[in-house]
Amino acid sequence: MLTPVTDEDGAPFWEYAAQGELRVQSCADCGELRFPPRPCCPHCHSFASEWRPMSGRGRIWSYVLPHPPLLPEYAAQAPYNAVIVELADAPRIRLVGNVVATPDAPLNSVDPSRLRIGAPVKVAFAEIDGVTVPRWLLERG
Repeated sequence: MLTPVTDEDGAPFWEYAAQGELRVQSCADCGELRFPPRPCCPHCHSFASEWRPMSGRGRIWSYVLPHPPLLPEYAAQAPYNAVIVELADAPRIRLVGNVVATPDAPLNSVDPSRLRIGAPVKVAFAEIDGVTVPRWLLERG
């Protein structure tokens, strides 16, 4: 399994994830949210930032079912999904991940026929190879 590579700007995202929190970087001056994390606000050009807690709810904005697997590390789990989730409390913020049946379930644990654009999801966290990553669970709705 591939694990994320952290940098100085994104490190707090992963630290909060390890605590079971989904947070998004925001400008401490103008308040605009930004993702992926970066040192300078694209709106007001301030270098001041903070990390705002999110509800962890969102909706599937887009998804794909890779066939054939592009990376050998994922071949045994095909077919699996890769989703883009638009956060409910920050609609311009979209995170990439996977919809799974339970936080620790394999990537292919959700039948692809259950995925729909607009389907409500909520975040769950799983430790994978020493890194806690956000994953997504389908909600009823």
